[in-house]
Amino acid sequence: MYTVAVVGATGAVGREMLRVLEQRSFPTARLVPLASSRSAGQTVCCAGCDLLVRELTPQSFEGVQVALFSAGGSVSKEYAPIAAAAGAWVVDNTSAFRMEPDVPLVVPEVNPQALEGDLLRRRIIANPNCSTIQMVVALEPIRRAAGLRRIVVSTYQAVGGAGMKAMEELRLQAQAFARGEPLPAPRVFPHPILFDCLPHIGSFTESGYSVEEEKMVNETRKIFGEPDLRVSATTVRVPVMVGHSEAVNVELERPLSAKEARRLLAGAAGVEVVDEPAAARYPLARDCAGTDPVYVGRIREDPSVPHGLDLWVVSDNLRKGAALNAVQIAELLAARGLV
Repeated sequence: MYTVAVVGATGAVGREMLRVLEQRSFPTARLVPLASSRSAGQTVCCAGCDLLVRELTPQSFEGVQVALFSAGGSVSKEYAPIAAAAGAWVVDNTSAFRMEPDVPLVVPEVNPQALEGDLLRRRIIANPNCSTIQMVVALEPIRRAAGLRRIVVSTYQAVGGAGMKAMEELRLQAQAFARGEPLPAPRVFPHPILFDCLPHIGSFTESGYSVEEEKMVNETRKIFGEPDLRVSATTVRVPVMVGHSEAVNVELERPLSAKEARRLLAGAAGVEVVDEPAAARYPLARDCAGTDPVYVGRIREDPSVPHGLDLWVVSDNLRKGAALNAVQIAELLAARGLV
């Protein structure tokens, strides 16, 4: 049984981490919810108990064996090394450490072997970006069978990926519209998100790509261990509360039929195939919300390129895209006797 700290316990992902720890019966002897001074004193619920949220300080990690972080990159950069030095294994859900060469970037269904050797020296493991996680889970069975030459992905990402304030912003806009009132001015997004799609997630770089798009490119290469893999991403925010959707096109190294891809995906860990388009059965964000799998449908061959496939991939960004993946990493650490 372990002492587990959740940093950012009052946020959308932090609350989901508490739910996942409970639902998966992670062996927890003591749970320590932590947050900023603004949120300290609130209570969060886990296993039917209301737990007092404590203020995050350098002394917060005494006796902690597993620390799950989801409180922003600046918090992780400051406190994750402190937690690791205190003896905790840190699983960080921010982008703070993802691309550091001596920090493993892990999706348990794809690269559990990254939790070995010198990469564990810092006692910090990075959780990938939510949109990256669901894509690599869906592509790994295909990659193993036929190799990947190129990936082109367009995402349709829920407002929940931007946190609780973003979800509230969409909710308030919908309520104002229903009352026939002008939409309230946006505060989280640059434009109203209701009834629109914003091709703008994160800041834009000199290349013209957004930070979110560059994350998908670089993280996918690191997770697959293919630094030269060709990846192109366009990331879009849509007026959905929870559940990211992705249109994924891949060029493969070797032939693979849609039928065979469907068979491989049906047998893959963490994947559920929903692919009966004639019966209007395909993955939907509203169906995936609150569930664990990565759903894949609309599996078809792309006739415009040799060995091409198209997929529609949907998953709950707060669960597999964040909280669930983090807890699965902690479970791997425990199973290997590292905690």
